[in-house]
Amino acid sequence: MTDTPAKTPPSHLDRRDAPATREPRAQRAVDRAAGELRRGRPVVTADGDGRGILVLGSEHADAPHLAELRVLSSGEPELAITARRAAVLGLTAPKSSVVVLNRVGGFDSGMITTLADPLAGSGTGAKSGEAQLGQRDARPYDCWSAAVALTKIARLLPAAVTAALDQVGDLAHWARRHDLMFVDAGDVFRYRLDEARTLQQVGQARIPLKLAGDAQVFAFRPADGAIEHLAIVIGAPDGDQPVLARVHSECFTGDLLGSLRCDCGDQLQGAIAEISQAGSGVLLYLAQEGRGIGLVNKLRAYDLQDRGFDTIDANEQLGFDADERMYLPAAQMLRLLGYPTVRLLTNNPEKVSALQRCGITVAERVPHAFPSNQHNEDYLRTKARRAGHLF
Repeated sequence: MTDTPAKTPPSHLDRRDAPATREPRAQRAVDRAAGELRRGRPVVTADGDGRGILVLGSEHADAPHLAELRVLSSGEPELAITARRAAVLGLTAPKSSVVVLNRVGGFDSGMITTLADPLAGSGTGAKSGEAQLGQRDARPYDCWSAAVALTKIARLLPAAVTAALDQVGDLAHWARRHDLMFVDAGDVFRYRLDEARTLQQVGQARIPLKLAGDAQVFAFRPADGAIEHLAIVIGAPDGDQPVLARVHSECFTGDLLGSLRCDCGDQLQGAIAEISQAGSGVLLYLAQEGRGIGLVNKLRAYDLQDRGFDTIDANEQLGFDADERMYLPAAQMLRLLGYPTVRLLTNNPEKVSALQRCGITVAERVPHAFPSNQHNEDYLRTKARRAGHLF
């Protein structure tokens, strides 16, 4: 059984009216800043209104790092978290996607960990009043929103310790004098869009597969040299006709280890087999582990699922949206391969809508479902009930 979805108008999910970028130099700056955060080093960012802050990933907010921020800045460190995490903590409902928390007397490392990480303790410190928190909403595209976005790019928990930098003059020059990376907030917001837009093919090879002997793998890399996305082309698809296609996000546990917690491995191998049986088609393998939150955060979400949360609530406990993926990389690869129209193998209507928002014509949705097992029954039910997947 198949169905043909209606086209949907462009959406902010895939084409955002974000600040202008200066790529590729901007991409390199964001990539380096994300690397510094992963190493536990603070970085400096500034927004279009001239405000500047120090940014540190909450995972590295130990006593020495907090002391360093206090020495470098003009005030007590604050904590920027997502509205999702704020809701989990029972804070006043914010009007923006990022909330900035402060506390009279400042934060210590234990408070920050409890507020940012649901696996660190009960996560109820804010509800109990223990932290005596103040809060304010961040504004779209300001430096606090950029700080949280940068932690996501770094594949850390989506929470940033920030410290204001007032009256320091040229922030980029100040950062260099203190051996810190400087990144413009506008560049942070454009980063994922620019990565997708600058994808170019960098390699290809014929790789016969167990389920598809006539297969080639194409690698696509963004201009900043970040991680590659892959396309597995089976047979010789005719770009003048709708091409049978599957958009598959990488899943280390399911695709490589054969995990029974999800259906990803079955979907991957099943798509290769179905495309091969059809004679030709393409499977796009996106580097967006864990619905875009990264492998480490996916393992944290699994831990939370073992404590009773479903797959969506687990992501939101961590402070992420239920699905953080974007499909511009898939659309760009299809355009570069010459496949503007596809028959999409999926049970997720949002994938259909997202590709269409990115300029790819989806002529047909082709159902793509596999039997559940005792380990993933609840997971599949949640996807159907809460995410609208069709089984």
